[in-house]
Amino acid sequence: MPARKVDFLRLLVNVGLLFPLALLVWDLTNNQLSANPIEAATRRMGKTALILLLLSLACTPVFSLLGLRTLRWLRRTLGLWAFAYACIHLTIFVGLDYGLDLDLLREAALEKRYALAGLSAFLLLTPLAVTSTTGWRRRLGPTWTRLHWVVYIAAPLAVTHYLWGVKLDRRQPLAYGAAVLILLLLRLHPIRQIVRVWRCRSVRQRALLGDPAMSVARRKPRS
Repeated sequence: MPARKVDFLRLLVNVGLLFPLALLVWDLTNNQLSANPIEAATRRMGKTALILLLLSLACTPVFSLLGLRTLRWLRRTLGLWAFAYACIHLTIFVGLDYGLDLDLLREAALEKRYALAGLSAFLLLTPLAVTSTTGWRRRLGPTWTRLHWVVYIAAPLAVTHYLWGVKLDRRQPLAYGAAVLILLLLRLHPIRQIVRVWRCRSVRQRALLGDPAMSVARRKPRS
């Protein structure tokens, strides 16, 4: 994909990922949230963070299956925006819901299991966001990859936070939990091998059928 198209796509993705926040501000200024706007805003930003985190986890298996190597940057973008929305979620909870009352916050962290799970997920995601740059990846070397495996713990904790925070209808958090489980299973070596074999067979079939893209790829000299 040409560099200009990639840059335009990145701009489009980042502008699009601002939409949930813009919609929240609009609903808040027009009194369209609910009878408890702080709780509604907290839940909405938390759910947005969770969805973006799941989408970032989905990038690797989907791109491996479809061969979309040029879109690898999307995983980091989605992950950073997930962390940004998690920061907004936590800020609303700490600053508006609890009014920065340290005693109440300490009580919530120690006695409310959903708050403990959410805080744990946030603390695990923080070093991943800080070290997401190319510079940090170069400095940390192989340690960078091992560090970023922590997301496989943070994601289930984020789902648990959502599940424990819901009082009645738990179908949505359970659905997110199922999605996390599937995405983690897709990273197991046997399943990755199956995907790799399927991908190779698909490429061969396309080449045999005379796919123009594959013909160009075969003629392109190696750099």
